[in-house]
Amino acid sequence: MGGIKVYIPDELERKFREVAMRLYGYGRGSLSIASEKAISAWLSQVSEFLEVAESIEDPVEAIYGMLSHVKKSGVEVQHEARKVRAEKALKYRDVD
Repeated sequence: MGGIKVYIPDELERKFREVAMRLYGYGRGSLSIASEKAISAWLSQVSEFLEVAESIEDPVEAIYGMLSHVKKSGVEVQHEARKVRAEKALKYRDVD
């Protein structure tokens, strides 16, 4: 059996330990079980994404025409996207 040493923020570690032990018990192995399940779920999710991404031969062709219904110019869309990203960044900054 392999071993991986990872470094995560203290708060995330505390929450992970708490939930893993509540779910799998307070004995030995509960963190290993929870870690295995978390890594397996992550691998499954990422593998699906990679399969889709790798199956696209021409990414430009794949998205061609997706924004044909938008009545704004490319510059207007860029400015609007910049505002949305700035608002999200401020929102996430205030959460931490």
